[in-house]
Amino acid sequence: MIIERLSQEHRNIEKLLAILERELQVFDRGDRPDYKVIGAVISYFELYPEVYHHPQEDLVFAKLKIRDPGAAAKVGDLACEHQRGAERLRRVAHAVDSVLADRELLRQEVHATVRDFTEYERRHIMMEDRDFFPAALKALEPQDWTEIASAMTNPEDPLFSEAAEETFDALRERVLQLEQEAEAERH
Repeated sequence: MIIERLSQEHRNIEKLLAILERELQVFDRGDRPDYKVIGAVISYFELYPEVYHHPQEDLVFAKLKIRDPGAAAKVGDLACEHQRGAERLRRVAHAVDSVLADRELLRQEVHATVRDFTEYERRHIMMEDRDFFPAALKALEPQDWTEIASAMTNPEDPLFSEAAEETFDALRERVLQLEQEAEAERH
């Protein structure tokens, strides 16, 4: 159940990365992207993954290090990976703030900064889905999962839940719109 939830959160994060990339395409064409949506994506990443998702993964990883140190070593330094992602996110936020403040910044710099973040996040998610989650499912015992569950906070995802916060209304609408467009393109 815990891994299923973390995996679902990865799918949600991937949706946001796709939105960020679409807004980057608009920016690359020289048009004005929806900065409200971009700001909401940044706010979401600052809040949910950093404050809830990653700490929950850290609980699982701590148990994995005890149960299967070799598998944990293959995953690597998860905390460091999360830190690197947070630093990349700060660079994206700074680049967007600079654009909005009309500071001198090359379009290529903005593009490279956003692309670096989205690609890093995708690689990180892929590694966790491929290496970390299966290793945890294999190695951890029922009492481990019980201990993890009791230590976890279970906040509602502010974007992908019924109780979504107002801050993410525009972004949620954009996600739904993009999902509808993608569905229409398939038919």
